[in-house]
Amino acid sequence: MAEQDMTERGGPERGAAEREFDVVLFGASGFVGRLVAEQLARSADPGVRIALAGRTRARVEAVRDGLGTDWPVRTADSADEASVRALAGSAAVVVSTVGPYLRYGLPLVRACADAGTDYADLTGEVLFVRRSMAAAHERAVATGARIVHSCGFDSVPSDLAVLLLADRAAADGAGDLTDVDLLVRSAKGGFSGGTIDSLRQQLREVRDHPELRRVVADPYALSPDRAAEPDLGRQSDAGPPARLADGTWVAPFVMAPYNTRIVRRSNALLDHRYGPALRYREFVAAGRSWWSPALATAVTAGQALVGAVVGQPWLSPVVDRLLPAPGEGPSEQARRDGHFRLEVRAATTSGARYRAVVAAPGDPGYAATSVMLAQSALELAATRSTDGRPAAGRGGVLTPAVALGENLAGRLRDRGFTLDVTPG
Repeated sequence: MAEQDMTERGGPERGAAEREFDVVLFGASGFVGRLVAEQLARSADPGVRIALAGRTRARVEAVRDGLGTDWPVRTADSADEASVRALAGSAAVVVSTVGPYLRYGLPLVRACADAGTDYADLTGEVLFVRRSMAAAHERAVATGARIVHSCGFDSVPSDLAVLLLADRAAADGAGDLTDVDLLVRSAKGGFSGGTIDSLRQQLREVRDHPELRRVVADPYALSPDRAAEPDLGRQSDAGPPARLADGTWVAPFVMAPYNTRIVRRSNALLDHRYGPALRYREFVAAGRSWWSPALATAVTAGQALVGAVVGQPWLSPVVDRLLPAPGEGPSEQARRDGHFRLEVRAATTSGARYRAVVAAPGDPGYAATSVMLAQSALELAATRSTDGRPAAGRGGVLTPAVALGENLAGRLRDRGFTLDVTPG
C-alpha cells in the first residue's frame, strides 16, 4: 500500500464501511505513542488493519520499522484541520496520544464525531473533556461515534472498579451504591514530560481565566446535566490527612480531581445505575502504624507543592531543567519494575459491603497505561457493526465504563490485570 499524506485522501464523507484502517494510532512517535504501538503489535489479531500516524513521517517510520511490522504510515498535524479530518475519515477507530489535549485535541475529536469514527485518548484534563462535550457530544450521538476519553491510568481503574461493584451489588439484590472509597494501596512508577505539560496547561488556563476555578472544583463538572445531580454537600478532593473508620490514615490522591468526575459522568450516562446518591472519593493509603500520620502529611504536602510549582510561569525554567521534557519518560527498567494496586470499598443501600481490587504489573502511568489504551482501541474496533459502521444509539462523548465496560475488563484480565469484586 503506497504511503501518502492524509491530506491527499478523502475526508469524512467516505462511508464508514469503506474505511481503509481499523485502527490508526496518532502520535505514534511520542513517548507514550511508541509504547501503545508496541502493545498493538503484541496483541492485535492478524486481521486488524493498523496504521501509524504523526506529524513527522521519518519519526513514525522509525517506530514502525522498530516494531518489525509493515503497517502503513500517514502524516497529520493537529494544527491542520484538513489533515485530521482526513485521518478521521480513513479509520474506524483513531487513538490519540497527542497532548496536552487541551491545546491540541479538539480538532481531532470534532473530526471523529463528524465522521462517525470511534476515538480514544489518555486525557486527564477536566477542561478539555468539558470542551469536547460541548463541541462534539450531540454530533457524535447523531453519527454513532464513540468518543472515549481517559483510557489509561486516568481513569480506567477507577471507572471500571465502580461499574463492577455496582453490577455485583445489583446482581446480589444488594441495592444501590452509596459511599465508595478508592485507596491507592501501592504504586511504583515514573512520569513523563507530557504529563507535566498537561498539568501545566490546565493550571495556566485556570490562572488566565479565574472563572474556570469554579468549573474544575465542581464535583459534577463532567456530568451531562448538572441540575439532575443530587446535592450531597461538599465533596472536596483535597484537604488535610484524615483517618478512616478502620484506622487507616489517608492523603488525597493527586488524580482524584479528575477520576471522580469521570466516575460521576459514567453514573449519569447510565441513568444513575450506580445509585442516585453516590459519594465517590479517592485517597492514598498511608497505613495504620504509628508513623502513618506523618506519611499521610508528607504525601499531602508533596502533592500541593508540585501543583504550586508547576503552575507558576516564573518557575518554568527551573521545572524544565529538573523534570523530563515532553517526549521523555521513565526508562524501560523503571517501567518494568513498576506496579499498582488499588482497593475500592463500597457500601450499599441494603447495608451490604463490597470490595474491588484493581492491580497490574508495570509502571501505572506508562507500561500499564499503554496496555489499557491499546486494549480500549481494539475493543472499539471489535465492537463496530459487521459492516464496519458505527453502532446506532451508542455514540457520544463517553467514558471507558459506558463505552467498553466488562468487555474491556475481560481484555485487561487476559493481559495480566486483576479486576476482582468480593463481598465484605
